[in-house]
Amino acid sequence: MRIEEYSFGRMVIDGKEYRADLLVNGEKVRPNWWRKEGHRLQLDDVKNVIDETGPEVLIVGRGKFGMMRVSEELERFLAERGIELRAAPTALAVEEFNRLVGTRKVLGAFHLTC
Repeated sequence: MRIEEYSFGRMVIDGKEYRADLLVNGEKVRPNWWRKEGHRLQLDDVKNVIDETGPEVLIVGRGKFGMMRVSEELERFLAERGIELRAAPTALAVEEFNRLVGTRKVLGAFHLTC
């Protein structure tokens, strides 16, 4: 599963348009992803999906302007489990996701706006 398009507030995957933040792995899209704090990604925001999907890499799209930050707690959790973290503005994160999907087990957490 590749991401076909990204622009501010919009992502297209397998021909379907999404207009809210989402989680994506190689097999499934979880639309309308909501975080406790909009611009701070915390462990509780992704732990269940990480436990369920067992990614090797978590790719975080921090928004068009990179406003979303990753909490230290989440960084520690990932490091303890040997999960690589790659966080970048969403356009760059999409490129990284598309480059890795199919070669590694990836989970993408994408903030689509700021």
